[in-house]
Amino acid sequence: MAHQIVALLAEYGLLLVFLNVLVEQAGLPLPAVPTLVVAGALAAAGRFPLGGLLLAALAGSLLSDFAWYAAGRRYGAGVMRILCRISLSPDSCVKRSELHFQRWRAPLLLVAKFVPGLSTVAPPLVGAMGLSPRMFLLFDALGALIWAGAAVVLGYVFADGVERVLAVFEDSGALAVQLVGALLALYVLFKWWQRRRLLVALRMVRIGVDELAQALRSGRPPLVFDVRTAGSRQLDGRAIPGALPFDPSTLDTSLAGVPRERELVLYCNCPNEVSAARAAQLLMAQGYRRVRPLRGGLDAWAAAGHVVEPLQPAAPVPAGGTPVL
Repeated sequence: MAHQIVALLAEYGLLLVFLNVLVEQAGLPLPAVPTLVVAGALAAAGRFPLGGLLLAALAGSLLSDFAWYAAGRRYGAGVMRILCRISLSPDSCVKRSELHFQRWRAPLLLVAKFVPGLSTVAPPLVGAMGLSPRMFLLFDALGALIWAGAAVVLGYVFADGVERVLAVFEDSGALAVQLVGALLALYVLFKWWQRRRLLVALRMVRIGVDELAQALRSGRPPLVFDVRTAGSRQLDGRAIPGALPFDPSTLDTSLAGVPRERELVLYCNCPNEVSAARAAQLLMAQGYRRVRPLRGGLDAWAAAGHVVEPLQPAAPVPAGGTPVL
């Protein structure tokens, strides 16, 4: 088996490296680092030019990343929601990336490929948030070279160790392949179990969009919070009328004087309303008992034909009253 891997790399080396990097950066679970490490070990034996190896990895990475970047730049929040729905960690994949981008901006691309889950999300995210093509290509190319170069240099420097590992796989034969496959399957199963456990833990009574619309027209409307991150609100400027941005650090100000029996509704745009349910748990821990996430979030509200408006800035809420906007 090891000889077949080496033979395949020897015959189709640069093309194989290019394709492996391309499909991994596209989001498929085919890690390119092992290929780059083995290719680096072969380069140490003079079977690959280091420069050509890095160029092949760079080309595959840039081609895939730029396609995601262009999709994010054109379709914005829609692409991010698709990525979030197919992620094994739907509550955090985009939210965490948005927070990183707000802090680091373009330099985030220098390290994105080293962070699980961020590599595929980062290109469409920076495109959706308006990073210029020139800046994207500059920082993404540098990040790709750092990432690919680290793997190739690792294989080059520890070429003897790589050969011994390949020999172990050769001796183990099909058993080694089955073991790797089993570990991968266990990882996916574990992430799925984490996701299901989270949803069960956050299971609580939701409010429907029609019910909320009716409540907002009543004499004592609920207080509505938008729990999306600032980045998400920037990508999708729609909001439910009267909604306030939810910021845990300013809750004392936002809820100053609000009675504990006041009804609170929270919405997001994430699968299963996970972020809204987490925020609801935080409010319930502070003594608010009438707290409900909006079923289906902002998308369901808009799809039902209810009015949306530009998001308003946060403002203190007078006791027993409606938000001052």
